[in-house]
Amino acid sequence: MNHTFLAPTDTPLTLSRRHALALALGSLAWPALAQTTPAWSGTQSKARGQTVYFNAWGGGDNINAYIQWAGAEVSKRYGVKVEHVKVTDTADVVKRVRNEKAAGKLSGGSVDMVWINGENFLAMKREGLLFGPFAEKLPSYAFVDVQGKPTTRVDFSEPVDGMEAPWGMAQLTFFADSKRVSAPPHSMTELLAFAKARPGRVTYPRLPDFHGATFIKQALTELNTDRTALYKPVTPDALAKASAPLWAYLDALHPHLWRAGKQFPQNAAAVRQMMADGELLLAFTFNPNEAANEIAAKRLPASVISYQFRSGTIGNTHFLAIPFNSAAAAGAQVFADFLLGAEAQARKADIAVWGDPTVLAVEKLPAAERARFAAKPLPGQVEVSAPAIPEPHGSWVGPLEKEWLARYGQ
Repeated sequence: MNHTFLAPTDTPLTLSRRHALALALGSLAWPALAQTTPAWSGTQSKARGQTVYFNAWGGGDNINAYIQWAGAEVSKRYGVKVEHVKVTDTADVVKRVRNEKAAGKLSGGSVDMVWINGENFLAMKREGLLFGPFAEKLPSYAFVDVQGKPTTRVDFSEPVDGMEAPWGMAQLTFFADSKRVSAPPHSMTELLAFAKARPGRVTYPRLPDFHGATFIKQALTELNTDRTALYKPVTPDALAKASAPLWAYLDALHPHLWRAGKQFPQNAAAVRQMMADGELLLAFTFNPNEAANEIAAKRLPASVISYQFRSGTIGNTHFLAIPFNSAAAAGAQVFADFLLGAEAQARKADIAVWGDPTVLAVEKLPAAERARFAAKPLPGQVEVSAPAIPEPHGSWVGPLEKEWLARYGQ
């Protein structure tokens, strides 16, 4: 799983008394919403006393602190202990569960919940390595924005089918210093014109960097009016037809990029730093709150704005899944439900805590829960969100990267 996560800041949000009161009332209201059926009460009873080994990326101090907070709350409220098993590559977790199944360990597995999406989810789903369906049975799922955020039910073109619970959102987001860029480009066509008018001031990371690949997928989807083939397993004919306008576009764009498109930065962090230094005019991220985080940390000026292309940008959801042989499936469901609730989602969305966008339809929440998200947007946050364009089928990435490297990876 690829992540765009930033170091935590020590800049707290300032809450009004009214907002603080709403939060306090909400903390009483939400648990009541999460105990609406006898079946769920039974799950909570079974969960009490269980230990959930939550396998999740451990490379971000802010994220680790958030998971520690959530675990403490679940322990206090529901008697479920959470152990954060810090991993660097989710594929290793998939391999471990696969090996346990091959060895006949059909219960009492070492993994109780895993942070996952994309190809790792696809592998676990197709190999029968998942518990469920469970996600849409969670009480908190009632407020998931399945209409406005369709990727909460489709993971890299693979139907979720309730086998993983949505946890957070990611979407390609551009940012620029409004003091230097008064009219930033809002489409790939406008980006080409922008680069031509400002040679050497725009670039993107070298593939196979995740952000570089996302930039390519954005161009691929925009340049194909019929995207049907992009959401099916790739074939040589489909690849040739769909990628033809992409290569033509990049051939036109590259001569106007930084170092005339002969070299590319290694990652998005390098592009962001080059923009901060004034060498570039644009940068981009897969975390819509990244610029706000950087402003809060004093690494970008408050004049930086974030935006998404008007017609939409590539987006996806990251999820929580439970392996088929979890030793604490009930506890994992209780933990997942808590993480999906308004209290935990609002805290996660706070850039002073993490800055990971919510999967909930905030406008559909009860008033007290909606108030949790009512803080005034901070400098650098996206003011108007654009539609999320679903990721092409995961099988497209490898062939696109291979062809890009053959054409441009000198």
